[in-house]
Amino acid sequence: MLDILEIQKLLPHRYPLLLVDRVTEMELGKSIVAYKNISISEPAFMGHFPGHPIYPGVMILEGLAQAGGILASKSSKLSKEELASKVIYFMSIDKAKFRAPVKPGDQLVYKVEVDRIKGAVIALITKAYVDDKLCAQAEMKAMMVDI
Repeated sequence: MLDILEIQKLLPHRYPLLLVDRVTEMELGKSIVAYKNISISEPAFMGHFPGHPIYPGVMILEGLAQAGGILASKSSKLSKEELASKVIYFMSIDKAKFRAPVKPGDQLVYKVEVDRIKGAVIALITKAYVDDKLCAQAEMKAMMVDI
């Protein structure tokens, strides 16, 4: 549904912190499914952990947040010009849990649902999977603000 070039138009992140490779499903104002292919060449694996590479939980949360940012941007009623002067800041991450390790060669699937929208604040329920196995989850809140 969205490839990397379209994602880069929505997110300010770039390598090595752009953590969404593709969006495969999206229902505006409701949900998004996106993924990140995890490669041994990820910079995080140089130190996490040598000889036992595990993708850091904080990177999984950041990827979920980016998927949520894409959903919030696309769900807003703002024009492309108006969106160009905005950025989405995450306000909170609550109830984060890590259920299974993510390793090189895995495809991390981000599933994000809108819990509620109140003004400029969006509350999200986020989950990350590998092969349909839940790896991480969290509740997040974000706000779209002027740059």
